[in-house]
Amino acid sequence: MRNFDLHCHSSTSDGVLSPQALVTRAAEKGVDVLALTDHDDIGGLNEAEQTAIKQGIELVRGVEVSVTWNGVTIHVVGLRIDSENSHLLRGLESIQQGRQLRAERISHELEKSGIKGALEGARMYAHNPRLIGRTHFARYLVETGVVKDVRTVFKHYLVKGRAGYVEHQWTTLENAVGWIHASGGQAVLAHPGRYDLKTGKLKRLLADFKELGGDGIEVVTGSHTHQHNARFAVLAGEFDLLASRGSDFHAPGEGGRELGGGPALPDSVTPIWHNWGIN
Repeated sequence: MRNFDLHCHSSTSDGVLSPQALVTRAAEKGVDVLALTDHDDIGGLNEAEQTAIKQGIELVRGVEVSVTWNGVTIHVVGLRIDSENSHLLRGLESIQQGRQLRAERISHELEKSGIKGALEGARMYAHNPRLIGRTHFARYLVETGVVKDVRTVFKHYLVKGRAGYVEHQWTTLENAVGWIHASGGQAVLAHPGRYDLKTGKLKRLLADFKELGGDGIEVVTGSHTHQHNARFAVLAGEFDLLASRGSDFHAPGEGGRELGGGPALPDSVTPIWHNWGIN
């Protein structure tokens, strides 16, 4: 069975490895098919694809789009996209502009809590100036000794009710699915187990996603437990969604799952790649 990892991040967004280093590591870890899905940016795909050819693995062009749905931030992964599609590029550019404004607001909120220079600090960790995210601020807080590790940052900072948190309106679910489909890609709801949604609201999200043409759902991903895997396999069947698998890898040793790691998809689901011709 081939090892599919259809969700990971490079330094183009909030990962720490360059696209070249990321793909090389994936090959070393036994990944056969890798999707690079940086947040709201496709700038690393060409480098990743060139490296994948050299390493003898399949590179799937992807992206992870930030969405606000009913006041909740969710993520939609696009797989097998045309990264030159004008609709997709214009949409991503609009999100990138919003990200820059959000970064300034986060820094201001942290400064009110006595943490100075956070925006400049976050920029040191952001290889792509268009994509300064919470993880870059988190790494700065770890480096300056405010907290011990990135996981702890997201317990005490940058989340709702804590210092550094700011409300932000991302794009709509309809836009995200539409941009991905306009580029010829498949839209996959990312890491559904991470969202703080009770069963009724989660099912409304899945129903909305399916109605808008959503194609799949991540059943196995870095933040999911075995219980999550089983639950979302059932929901994939209930909502007639294909199943995806991805590590959501960001950095070596930063928590989460290694590239290519985790269990196989359950036998009960239909993989998102079932008709890609690369089984």
